[in-house]
Amino acid sequence: MKKILTLFAVVGLIAFSSCEGPEGPEGPPGPIAYVTEATFNFVGPSYSKDISLNGMLSGDNILVYELVSGPNQADKWALLPQVYYFNNGTETAQYNFTFSKNIVTIFIDGSLSDFSQLDPDFRTNKTFRIVIVPGDDGINAKKAKSDYLDYNAVIAKYNIDDSNIKKVKL
Repeated sequence: MKKILTLFAVVGLIAFSSCEGPEGPEGPPGPIAYVTEATFNFVGPSYSKDISLNGMLSGDNILVYELVSGPNQADKWALLPQVYYFNNGTETAQYNFTFSKNIVTIFIDGSLSDFSQLDPDFRTNKTFRIVIVPGDDGINAKKAKSDYLDYNAVIAKYNIDDSNIKKVKL
């Protein structure tokens, strides 16, 4: 009797373990990081620009980088806020940003009373990259903390292909 029960158990185990049903539906996509680039002029009275975002999830975060390299140089990016000193260091102006789920606002702030007096190079044809970083990121949360000051380190950490960035025309 023991042998028959053992035989049924083995046969049953083999039969049930080899059953395979149809593949289930694909799960929701995981957290996605991406980059958007915008070039624009700061004009008064607000000296700010709103950039619309698509696909940002609640909990995601934003990093904004200013293009700080000159013409005919390799791109170099600096994380905002970036503070600049004028009039022998007595006055400041900075690029900074705020964001909500659908909009990033990049603006000039500082101790100057009139931003129109800033050099045109400070206010015109400015290029920024907006990096959307997943907030709930189980995969990357276990990796070492990224150096967010370094644009290239952030791109590498989140596996972002920045060779074909969506450029926003404003």
